[in-house]
Amino acid sequence: MYKINENYLKLPGSYLFSTIGKKVTAYTAAHPEKSIIRLGIGDVTQPLAPAIIEAMHSAVDEMGSAETFRGYAPDLGYEFLRNAIAEGDYRLRGADIKADEIFVSDGAKCDSGNIQEIFSTDNRIAVCDPVYPVYVDTNVMAGRTGTYDPATEMWSDIIYMPCLAENGFAPELPKETPDLIYLCFPNNPTGSAVTKAQLQIWVDYANRTGAVIIYDAAYEAYISEENVPHTIYECEGARSCAIELKSFSKNAGFTGVRLGYTVIPKDLKCGDISLHALWARRHGTKYNGAPYIIQRAGEAVYSDAGKAQLKKQIAYYMKNAKTIREGLETAGYTVSGGVNAPYIWLKTPENMTSWEFFDYLLERAGVVGTPGSGFGPSGEGYFRLTAFGSYENTLAALERIKQI
Repeated sequence: MYKINENYLKLPGSYLFSTIGKKVTAYTAAHPEKSIIRLGIGDVTQPLAPAIIEAMHSAVDEMGSAETFRGYAPDLGYEFLRNAIAEGDYRLRGADIKADEIFVSDGAKCDSGNIQEIFSTDNRIAVCDPVYPVYVDTNVMAGRTGTYDPATEMWSDIIYMPCLAENGFAPELPKETPDLIYLCFPNNPTGSAVTKAQLQIWVDYANRTGAVIIYDAAYEAYISEENVPHTIYECEGARSCAIELKSFSKNAGFTGVRLGYTVIPKDLKCGDISLHALWARRHGTKYNGAPYIIQRAGEAVYSDAGKAQLKKQIAYYMKNAKTIREGLETAGYTVSGGVNAPYIWLKTPENMTSWEFFDYLLERAGVVGTPGSGFGPSGEGYFRLTAFGSYENTLAALERIKQI
């Protein structure tokens, strides 16, 4: 008789955004006459930039000719894209990352879930709290998190790093020593950011304790403040302790196109064993590469036209973020975020729980957001709204919220 991976049975409930989807579907079925404005999931709404569309069309034409047809992509990704990434995202920022240290994939979500495979299940992980659920859930699936306590909503073998209003929603160094540290800045869900000096403290700590930082920089394109680093490799010593995950979803609108990459410097080793080599082995065995057409689209992101067009898109979403933040403040809400990230993090009113406020907004205003408790116990009493809707829907949602 076959057996299943019983770690999956430890997962409480369904994935956060699946639960939200089910609740919204049920409400819509019961109230078909009511319109819903969705500011919950972090999905973009602006179309792909013209330079990206042009690159995709050109690549499609290439695939229609025997002379220019492409089959399987190289394991790490096409050199033209990796060179563009190395130049545009690292060398121009003074970060020493080479093209052959970049692994192209179909998105940061997959990589953030899969990266734990190259580490022993004996490793202890540390996560910000609240946190993007994928970091925790995939470690649960691997059997690395111990037992779950429904009362505290915490796992016995996870080191939680509370991100609270009093510490600016940024974590402090943990009292227990972890092996793997998940950091995401600008942060999802709180929208907070850290300075280069603050991030350097984490790099120094990881090198001192022998830990690895898994750094999710999916939202770096939204950084507006000069002292906030765009990559962890701006910090001295990061090459020997950090893995960075990046996405084209939020900076270039690739949520439905799928493209991302992971950086593992060759300096990062466990004893004599190269983590770069381990990930290369895993990548080559389990993944056949992002499509040629999509990688050409990714290359266009770094073109002069692509950068100019995407700068306007980022500005559009950040205008939404500013509108939401200022509108909620005017309405009397306590809010943060929306400065270096497209997320607004607000305190729920009148001591409502996160899910009570979700139901309240849905039923009274027809607005969908994300309950903070879905990101971890320290998210209770908070709520996330995204700036990825249209400007018109953003204004309409604010008016609805102000009227309740």
